[in-house]
Amino acid sequence: MLNPSNKRHKSNKGWLVEHVHDSWVQKAKAEGYRSRAAYKLIEIDDKDKLFKPGMIVVDLGAAPGSWCQVVAKRVDASGEKNRGRVIAIDLLEMQGIAGVEFVQGDFTENAMLAQLESMLLGAKVDVVLSDMLPNMSGVSVIDSARAIGLCEIAADFAINHLKADGKFLTKAYQGAGYQEFFAQLKTQFKTVVTRKPDASRDRSAEIFLLGSGLR
Repeated sequence: MLNPSNKRHKSNKGWLVEHVHDSWVQKAKAEGYRSRAAYKLIEIDDKDKLFKPGMIVVDLGAAPGSWCQVVAKRVDASGEKNRGRVIAIDLLEMQGIAGVEFVQGDFTENAMLAQLESMLLGAKVDVVLSDMLPNMSGVSVIDSARAIGLCEIAADFAINHLKADGKFLTKAYQGAGYQEFFAQLKTQFKTVVTRKPDASRDRSAEIFLLGSGLR
């Protein structure tokens, strides 16, 4: 019988080898993106037209910053005219990105939520993004439930801060609580669609939910 720790070590080693040779990882390095996740957002935006110059976008769970890199360009966060705003938050430290306002802290804590709200200066948001992920236990039922819990918190923020025609994009996991969360979004947004970008690994249970227009 394999020692569980050896099994985990082999699994981690296999993931590392796959990651190093992943074409999306190599493309991200070549094009200056901090992670392959950038291409997930690029594909969704190209299809659903989330961003325009001058928009206000909030990115929840932003580190290491690849989504912020994409959004900052597309809302022209560093431009002279029609300058957009990108406000980002994460538990982890994130290296600065031109045009991105970053705050480090736990979004689920009231103090950090208040700080994020104060940065908005009363303005409503065009797009709320959430790529938040809990610490994984390796137990799918537990991990999926925790992930959906973060989705629900992000959705609550979106409902309270989006413009009437705003959009909410969140990463979710197809497991415990997913169907209930999907049904919840349909009561909160006029349209809700699922997206599985090419840069998302086929075997991954991750899926992206896009809600548009508040009910």
